[in-house]
Amino acid sequence: MKIKHEQLKQLIEAAIFASDKPISINRLKQTVLVDFNLSKLAIKHVIDELVLDYQPRGINLIELGSGYRFQTQDSLSQWLSKLWEESAPKYSRAYLETLALIAYRQPITRGEIEQVRGVAVGSNIIKTLTERDWIDVVGHKEVPGKPALYATTKGFLDYFGLASLAQLPDADNFLSALDKAQEPITLDEALSDSASTVDTPHEDETDLPSTEQIH
Repeated sequence: MKIKHEQLKQLIEAAIFASDKPISINRLKQTVLVDFNLSKLAIKHVIDELVLDYQPRGINLIELGSGYRFQTQDSLSQWLSKLWEESAPKYSRAYLETLALIAYRQPITRGEIEQVRGVAVGSNIIKTLTERDWIDVVGHKEVPGKPALYATTKGFLDYFGLASLAQLPDADNFLSALDKAQEPITLDEALSDSASTVDTPHEDETDLPSTEQIH
């Protein structure tokens, strides 16, 4: 079956808009475009056109770890945030330090995280980060006990508006950015916010790992 270019563009635009999560080219090809003999490259060209169409607008089309989605421009967040009355959950430094170490040293075991932080990593921390789909078990280390190896997920990339781990900021800024990040804020927005961080009390207070420790 054939489809005109303009209609194809409209269909892809509508599919990305209607999807409740980022949608990949493979997913588009297997669902809304299944009746058309289109290559992945042809679909990518259409998406690239849409990206350019939306660049000057208040809504942008961006590529994330698991696919494409529309999201509001970062520069508008300070005004758009007024639409949400409830504040996003705040995570303690223990959670954020653990996530930072996994992001920069993955794959990493819980014991290795504890060695860097100097305190035990509570099971609730690993459970919460896993339930948020920010981390997952990607294997087991070949040492006695075969501890689980943790790494970040595509959900982590999607949440922070990243297409890949290569877009992570410098370790110097990462923990500070995580402190400030709130739904639906992106990591870029958090990094551009120069306000001081808000510390939340927790049961295992510890000094932040230095940049050398995170790298």
